[in-house]
Amino acid sequence: MPISNFERRMNITTFAKRLCLLVPLIITPAAWAAEQMTPAAPQLAAKAYVLMDASSGNILVENNGDQRLAPASLTKLMTAYIATLEIRRGQIGENDPVTVSENAWRTGGSRMFIKVGSQVTVSDLLHGIIIQSGNDASVALSEHIAGSEDAFADMMNKTAGDLGMSNSHFMNPTGLPNPDHYSSAHDMALLARAIITVDPAHYAIYSQKEFFWNGIKQPNRNLLLWRDKTVDGLKTGHTEEAGYCMVSSAVRDGMRLIAVVFGTNSEQARAAETQKLLTYGFRFYETQTFYQKGTELAQAPVWKGSEHQIKAGLAEDLTMTLPKGELKKLTASMTMNPRLVAPIAKGDVIGKVEVKMDDKVVRTADLIALDAVDQGGIFRRVWDSIRLFFYGLFN
Repeated sequence: MPISNFERRMNITTFAKRLCLLVPLIITPAAWAAEQMTPAAPQLAAKAYVLMDASSGNILVENNGDQRLAPASLTKLMTAYIATLEIRRGQIGENDPVTVSENAWRTGGSRMFIKVGSQVTVSDLLHGIIIQSGNDASVALSEHIAGSEDAFADMMNKTAGDLGMSNSHFMNPTGLPNPDHYSSAHDMALLARAIITVDPAHYAIYSQKEFFWNGIKQPNRNLLLWRDKTVDGLKTGHTEEAGYCMVSSAVRDGMRLIAVVFGTNSEQARAAETQKLLTYGFRFYETQTFYQKGTELAQAPVWKGSEHQIKAGLAEDLTMTLPKGELKKLTASMTMNPRLVAPIAKGDVIGKVEVKMDDKVVRTADLIALDAVDQGGIFRRVWDSIRLFFYGLFN
């Protein structure tokens, strides 16, 4: 892979020979192109909305993003996500037969039209949930995974907590109205990002425009799948209380955005308002991954260790999303703990990267040890103890 200018400037070889402190890493070019004006974000006819970059997680547009609202069938994103996690963990199989209970069969609202007492595979139920928004399929699969809807709701809330969805609480796998069942536009964006990144194979289901089951062909209710070829998911929802809601995602020129709208007044409106968000984001923002996790950025000296140096890198990708033209204005610096004393475990935090625009810090990331360093022999430990004593006197 070609080395970017950012990488060339950050990978400073002399850094490894210094015990600390601050090494300026210049990204800014000598001359600037004319700056692009970024207009205000569009105002949508919706109760709440969020536009997120999927790679960086940056929120580009937000209005009432943390307001707790009824999510309707957007709930099924969590139901499907848990099912795919269980498949990945080997707890259930795609071809496992699921016996449809009377409870699942009697569930009202949108349906896959599964029959009581019949057996349907996990894969077919997953398609019925994602494409047809089947409440009956959601209940059947939740019972298969957890034994009951209540037990599955506990799994949903535990998973929401793991994802940082602090304004969500689930009472059922369907999104049927319940006063204690709620989520937010921001939380749904977090969930969509997890669905996209954790299991891209199953994410492909969200782009399917129709599903045929029990002699009935039902279309995906995400109208943008027909209108915008860059859109490849995710889910719609509607109840009287929630209004018309949608979580959608699209990719253009390698950049993926996630748009969430809550509480529009029609099926057409939720598609149109979502399209406004996506158009704005792609037109005026750009995303760049400067470093991938695990890439060696520097080496630092180690005291009392079996090795004299340790490799430092990032625990997560360093990805940023900014208005177009702004990424070129970034400067970065690394600081390293000046007294790295063995033993050091792989993954230990040993420093920090700061990214600034002008004098404002816009991003920080931990530098971690990419390898472990054990304690050195007795001679090395004694000698470094003496050196550290005098180092402390003069520093």
